[in-house]
This record gives sequence, structure tokens and C-alpha cells, in this order.
Amino acid sequence: MKAPRIIAFLLLALAALWTPRENARAQDTGVKFFAETGHNIQGEFLQFYNQAREPNLVYGYPITEQFVSRDGKTVQYFQRARFELTAANGIVLTPLGRALYQPAVPLEAKNPFACEMFSGAPVCYAFLDFYKANGGATQFGVPVAPAEQQGDAFIQYFEYARFEWRAEQFQNRIALTDLGRIYFDALKEDAAQLSPLAPQDATINPVLSLRARAFVATPIARSSGSQTVFILVQSQTLQAVANASGVAVIRLPDGRTQTIVFATDQFGVAKFSFDFANLKPGELVSIEIVANYRGLATATKTSFRIWH
Repeated sequence: MKAPRIIAFLLLALAALWTPRENARAQDTGVKFFAETGHNIQGEFLQFYNQAREPNLVYGYPITEQFVSRDGKTVQYFQRARFELTAANGIVLTPLGRALYQPAVPLEAKNPFACEMFSGAPVCYAFLDFYKANGGATQFGVPVAPAEQQGDAFIQYFEYARFEWRAEQFQNRIALTDLGRIYFDALKEDAAQLSPLAPQDATINPVLSLRARAFVATPIARSSGSQTVFILVQSQTLQAVANASGVAVIRLPDGRTQTIVFATDQFGVAKFSFDFANLKPGELVSIEIVANYRGLATATKTSFRIWH
């Protein structure tokens, strides 16, 4: 394994990973159609879905309607979860992480001070940041095992989810495995349940608000070099916003700033690079970003740290 990738994983601090949530939610007792997968969520299932801080992040979109599973339970599958309807507790999550866990190569934590213990298992580094920022044990359950390496990915299983970190990923960040679809296939559910439906109420979605995310190509950098910044601008329905304009302010540790103007392409992405030199190990370079589109505005930020 290459040292830069290990260092990037161990030191990457994702203080508060943000994923856009939909601006306008359906009423909890109503029906909401998801054009992304062609399925609805309704009633108690919709109410449970909406209780999550970022349901699109932790559950993903529905991939079936609610139906009676092969195991006899009334369920609905999502990309990263399965909901079960119970008589005693209403909707609960199927413990997919525990059910699908298979041991891999243990990943040793080089710095125990960057870890916290949960039910006897450590959660460390970027996994810990993501875990705490997105609901912790309430949302994901306790860890099933410590972090492990599986192929080119670092992974960790929790009761209701699996975290992944891949160096080549688009945003170089934590992602959640699509355990809902994996479990659907493992139970050999009826594939017809995956077939998309026609929307019950098709509407045109104008851009009502903006959401932006930013990330750097190299989270841990040398004292001198070049950095590339990527910016993604989306609407309230997670659609790419092309031709959004914006300004990025680069703040160096000594107080100097650099301003760069950008515009998004057809995929809602903007990219720019800048040079830096003679920074000290441990120093942080922050980048503040404001994006605008037709009178709407949003702000975000990213950063990188000097390693050596």
C-alpha cells in the first residue's frame, strides 16, 4: 500500500460532511415520488425517512415500494437501507451491516488518540468524524468490527451501514455502501419489485435554492506545490446547476489571501488550481467559496493541511 494513501486516510479530518437535503419535503402522511429511481415513499415509511437529518445520504433513494418480503416482513428497500414495519415499534431498520459483515484485513490505528470506543470497537480518523457528524450510534448503530482493508478500500461495518474510504473516489471522502441492494439480492427478493413506476404527480422542478460542496485534490500536501479545488453546485433536488458563477478566497496561514473567480460547467462542476510555497508542517490553508445563480447564493468551504 502506498504511504501517501495511508497518510491521507489517517489524517483526513471531515469535521462535518454535508450532503444536500431536499428543500421541500412531502407531508409525512402523504406520498413522495423519487424520479431518480422511480419509486414512492408513503405513510409511516415516509415519516421515518424524513426523521433522518440527511435521508438521501444515510438511506439513499427508494429502490422498491413497500411489500411483503420473502422473510414475511412488510418492508421497503432503499439504496443503503431496508425499513421494516413492526407491530410493536413501528418502522425500524434492518441491521444490514451486521447481517452482511464478512471479516477482512484489520486496519491498525496508528494514533489511538484519534479514536473513540463504541461497545468495545474503535472508530477512528475520518470514519469517526463522519460517524459523529451524521447521527452516530442512533443512525448507524455500534460498530460490528474495527476498520478493515478490502482490496483498495478502507471499510468499517456498523449495525446498519458500512463506511467506505477510497483514494480514487470523486470527492476523496467517506461513502456509504449500497447495502440495501446487496441485501435485496442476498435474500433473492422478487426482481420485479425493482421496476420503476410512473410518477403519481409529475411536476417541473425549478431552481429554488442552491447547495454547494467543495473539496481539494490533495488533503495533505507538501510545503510547496500546486493545489486543485473542485466545486459542485446543485439545486434543491440535487440537480446540477450549470453556469453558476462564484468567487473563491484562498486564505494562507500568514494572512495573505488570493481571490479566484469561477463558473460551473454543464455538470455543475467548477475546477481551478493555484500554487503555494514555503508553508510549514501542520499549517492549514482554508478556501472560502460563494456561488451565485439567478439571484440565489450559497456558501461553502474546504481546506488542506501541510504535512512536510
